Amino acid sequence: MRGLRVMGVVAVVPLVVIAVVMGCGPKPAPSPPAAPIAPEREAAKDIVEVAMEAGQFENLVAAVEAAGLVETLKGPGPFTVFAPNDDAFAKLPEGAVDNLLKPENKEQLTKILTYHVVPEKLMAADVTTMTSATTVNGQDLTFKVEGDTVMVDGAKVIGADIMASNGVIHVIDSVVMPKEE
Repeated sequence: MRGLRVMGVVAVVPLVVIAVVMGCGPKPAPSPPAAPIAPEREAAKDIVEVAMEAGQFENLVAAVEAAGLVETLKGPGPFTVFAPNDDAFAKLPEGAVDNLLKPENKEQLTKILTYHVVPEKLMAADVTTMTSATTVNGQDLTFKVEGDTVMVDGAKVIGADIMASNGVIHVIDSVVMPKEE
């Protein structure tokens, strides 16, 4: 709607200006007092803040903290995070999440988490035209479109284009695992 109003104003203003300059048409009404300038809007939150506030990524946030990746994902990016929600983590075998969060498994946890992050901003429209993207851990995620469904390494994208100041989050319904090296 706003775009339509702006286009309408752009189309009408030159005609009014021409009519006033030529001395015909209505006389312009006095200008209303200028409205105070609104304070600058708060910048969007970074990926970690967005995930923390979403309420559906408690396990992911705990894993990011345990892996020591919070500062990285708060960095300038841009990043695309294919974020498994809490239901996705619940699909893992019993005890798997607790085991991964142990300090002695930090390296494995980091490999898994960095496999969910692409070091560029990929909107849903971008992903649907791609077959793969290289992740932060160096391996490729594969993308497949099946009708209206986008799959990422077999995980279904169930939420897309959640914007953050340093990138974008796409919610997936499963934790994807990097290939064994």
